[in-house]
Amino acid sequence: MDYGLYVSAAGADTQTQRMEVLSHNMANVDTPGFKEELAVLQARYSREVRDGTDVAGSGGLNDLGSGVSMAETVTNFSEGLLKQTQGKWDMAIHGEGFFVVDNEGEQLLTRAGNFQVDANGQLLTQQGYPVLSAAGTPIQIDLSVHSQLHKDGYLEHSGGGEFVALKKPQSLGDLVRVGENLFRPLGPLTDVDAGQRRVESGFLEISGVRPTRTMLELIETSRMYEANVRMIQNHDQMTGALISRILRAR
Repeated sequence: MDYGLYVSAAGADTQTQRMEVLSHNMANVDTPGFKEELAVLQARYSREVRDGTDVAGSGGLNDLGSGVSMAETVTNFSEGLLKQTQGKWDMAIHGEGFFVVDNEGEQLLTRAGNFQVDANGQLLTQQGYPVLSAAGTPIQIDLSVHSQLHKDGYLEHSGGGEFVALKKPQSLGDLVRVGENLFRPLGPLTDVDAGQRRVESGFLEISGVRPTRTMLELIETSRMYEANVRMIQNHDQMTGALISRILRAR
């Protein structure tokens, strides 16, 4: 394959992958607790460098770069802004940690506190997962009596109460996205220290996506994709013209 055609095709494919990541972020601009994905691009070494027949930085023809590729996607876990909703069961974590929910015996983590209470008084996520207490049990609320969420995450109800579970992984790299705003921990979890537990009642952590910036990145990616496609077309036309000249010469 023509080298320039190969580089352009690889570049178009990389921009397509980046556009998919950005489009997914844009689709979740209104999803509470959503953490944006970042597409990490890296330069592609020439085949000779990758095969070990040449070294990067040699300056020879075999050291010519071959465009870019998407190395991976990483999640930006930066804390989002808090939005006041006045919702009775809306909660937002101010600081580190995640709410813990139960998925048929598996613990999942989320920063989305747009909870609801069913007819039986069980505190649930919007997907229907039970929200767990610090003791690891589903939170059950007596709807006939007053309830109140304290700043430290203590949910007072039924004359008593319990702490809403707040946990964190040893490393944020241990979290795998499940759905839009849920994460599966791959390693052990630890409780957020008592002095660092801060939960705001009647607030939600909004999506971490910045729509204006993401839209500009989408436009940039679209233009880079189009530029690579034009390069593919140019290389194809030049190859066709060269073949025609060779055939005419015969």
